[in-house]
Amino acid sequence: MDLQIYKYYDGNGGATILISLAIILFAGFAFSKIAKLLKLPNVTGYIIAGIIIGPYVLDLVPHNIISNMSFLSDLALGFIAFGVGKSFKKEVIKASGMKVIIITLLEALLAGVLVSISIYIIFPNMGLSFALLLGGIATATAPASTMMTIKQYKAKGEFVDILLQVVALDDVVCLLAFSIITAVIEATNQGNLNVLEIVLPIIYNLGFMLIGLISGLILPYLIKNRSSNSKMIMCVCFICLISGCASLLDVSPLLSCMIFGASYINKTKDKELFNQIDDFDPPIMLAFFVISGMNMDLSSFLTIGMIGLVYFIIRILGKYLGAYLGCKIVKVEKKTTRYLGFGLIPQAGVAIGLAFLGQRMLPNSIGDTFLSVILCSSVLYEMIGPVSSKFALIKSGAIDLESVKLANVKEVENKQKQSDKLEQVQVSENKIN
Repeated sequence: MDLQIYKYYDGNGGATILISLAIILFAGFAFSKIAKLLKLPNVTGYIIAGIIIGPYVLDLVPHNIISNMSFLSDLALGFIAFGVGKSFKKEVIKASGMKVIIITLLEALLAGVLVSISIYIIFPNMGLSFALLLGGIATATAPASTMMTIKQYKAKGEFVDILLQVVALDDVVCLLAFSIITAVIEATNQGNLNVLEIVLPIIYNLGFMLIGLISGLILPYLIKNRSSNSKMIMCVCFICLISGCASLLDVSPLLSCMIFGASYINKTKDKELFNQIDDFDPPIMLAFFVISGMNMDLSSFLTIGMIGLVYFIIRILGKYLGAYLGCKIVKVEKKTTRYLGFGLIPQAGVAIGLAFLGQRMLPNSIGDTFLSVILCSSVLYEMIGPVSSKFALIKSGAIDLESVKLANVKEVENKQKQSDKLEQVQVSENKIN
């Protein structure tokens, strides 16, 4: 059902952009409410909204608008990374020691290696670059749904401490691995692989990490004694500047923005600014994920289905085995060893952002397939992620069944209270009438 409504407002300059943006925001909002009713993460609703209003279904937004909004991926990544940086406090890093680092390296890298090998062997026609990039993204884990589940059931203990630190460090490993992979692919595509072409992107990333560190150290002085709005404006300015400069050199802004957030929190202990950014960025994140869905290539769905299925299963297997081996090596308790891998299944924000970077490095049709594989699998991961996390938390003893029952009872009670209030309002209105 291709409506092509955009024909009625396309070609009107700023009006076209504003109407397109309104459609994107409204669709994301509407489908997030549907996702909430189905107890799915908002990001799932956003991606599905993008698919529905995108060129392969209703086709409501001009195609040139979709392609010209690619800058949102870099900006969204900057906000995501800044928020992740809040988790890297000095005291947390000191407490974790090498234990968490070993677990993180094994669960991330084993998943990446298994995915790359499997995809290259089963689908050799897609090329080595395709397999390596998929493997690089397979290392990432999205912490949001896991953290929401932990918060919902007030889970505590060693299992929770290790899980939170692993999902925070996971993206660092992913970014480093992806940076090295992209450097090798760029050099190989040019037909002249040498040390400089591999080292140069790494130097760029290190340089932007330094920029992020310096930014986090000087921001407190720039916003000292300023209003809360001024603080937020300056922080957004830094995130945009870092992301824009990184884009000029085709460098991901994730590492630098993450270190920006980490250096700021360690310098000031100020969580308020992070809360303000969380309140500021929802429209940006919504638009980013909706546009991600609009970019999904449904025309190659059969190919995506086979590749996506292999990617989906092998990544879960790699995450579980890597976490299991890591826990065995550092000798954590048995329950953590058995169930940690189930808390590492979700994949969304960082993976989708990197998928756009990877798409640019591949031939058009293969690049579209690559992006669609990540988007489709991300929806599935975000659907089963909260369920698997809840299972792991219960089995590990971090929460008990009584807590789950209590949470369900409270949810029912809240719904009943809302229903009672609605009935009271209706009775009052009837009396007035």
